[in-house]
Amino acid sequence: MRIFMCNFATVKPSIATSPAQFGLLPYLSYSRYLQRHFEGKVQKISVNMGLSCPNRDGRIGRGGCAYCRNDAFSPAYCHSTRSVTAQLEEGIRFFARKYPAMRYLAYFQTFTNTYAEVGEVMKRYEEALDVEGVEGLVIGTRPDCVPDAILDALGQLAAKHYVMLEYGVECTDNAVLRRVNRGHTFEQAVDAIKRTADRGLQIGVHLIMGLPGHSLQAMRDEATTLSSLPIDVVKLHQLQIVSGTTLAAQYANGAADISLFTATAYAALVADFLERLRPDIAAERFTAQCPKSLLMAPDWGLKNYEFAELVVKELRRRGTFQGCRYGRK
Repeated sequence: MRIFMCNFATVKPSIATSPAQFGLLPYLSYSRYLQRHFEGKVQKISVNMGLSCPNRDGRIGRGGCAYCRNDAFSPAYCHSTRSVTAQLEEGIRFFARKYPAMRYLAYFQTFTNTYAEVGEVMKRYEEALDVEGVEGLVIGTRPDCVPDAILDALGQLAAKHYVMLEYGVECTDNAVLRRVNRGHTFEQAVDAIKRTADRGLQIGVHLIMGLPGHSLQAMRDEATTLSSLPIDVVKLHQLQIVSGTTLAAQYANGAADISLFTATAYAALVADFLERLRPDIAAERFTAQCPKSLLMAPDWGLKNYEFAELVVKELRRRGTFQGCRYGRK
């Protein structure tokens, strides 16, 4: 097993743009992105529709992605046995105690939320929008599960409401995607993103940094690749070994291609990524947190905001910011 150790750059890249557009941070934050679309505070509330995935139910495979254990990232209230309305109302009650004026986005997070007939999924989306305080939708899905019929219906919905499709791209390297049993190609992701943009929908992309066999340089280069696509938001997180997954068994058996980051090394990589990322793409997050009872490695002992502070500190140490290498080799 390799560990990515810290290797900070010593030469500052050329400054291409001004960081003033980002406010107090050296990158475009998700909160600043939301300010472009909403007035006041906005919070995502997770919803579980109880749908599956095509690489779980046998359509393209079984067992799911090698790293995936969905209950490691779902809130306690987020159960498919409860209605969309009930899940949202419980989540809203939790946040409203502290922020009475908060508005909300229904976040269809669990598994693949376009993996059903168009009439079925649209009924659930419209139910969510009928809940008091819900201003829009964020729909997590796979690039191979967005037929034109669903995109057309969402495009019509987006004429009146905020709608984002959040694609689990995970990696731009097809060999790595095959290694983790993802079940789709990067070319499918590009096609889905372009078709989604054609309908005027907001687009988010999710990447996992450190998947087996993926090099540091390839991870840096993903920022350039994504910057060429019509996306609005990117979410990153470090590879985590979660108990009960295929990857956990491979890790326990000493798989040579599984590499884990130290926190400082990952902060340096995220800084490299942001420097190459198009300046108008918002960075929603850099890490994910799995419950300690399920996490095998790495255990950094950092909350998400604490890790974000490491990234800010590293960018400021370099004197750089998001997009300063964008368009440069």
